[in-house]
Amino acid sequence: MTTGVTKRSVMIAGHRTSVSLEDPFWEALRRIAAARDLSVQALIGTIDAGRDGQNLSSAIRVFVLANARAGS
Repeated sequence: MTTGVTKRSVMIAGHRTSVSLEDPFWEALRRIAAARDLSVQALIGTIDAGRDGQNLSSAIRVFVLANARAGS
């Protein structure tokens, strides 16, 4: 399975940063955000606030995986 990596710019806590994720992670993030009635940017902000120094892209992947395992 070949998936591209897409870099997107997001605003978190008043500063702009870039996040690089494989396309399936962006798709899953959009679905999770919609299910929670949040924007993707707001969801990423929530993930960022709880990542405890972990790389943001990695934190997002772990969040998406945990969400999938929980069946959400």
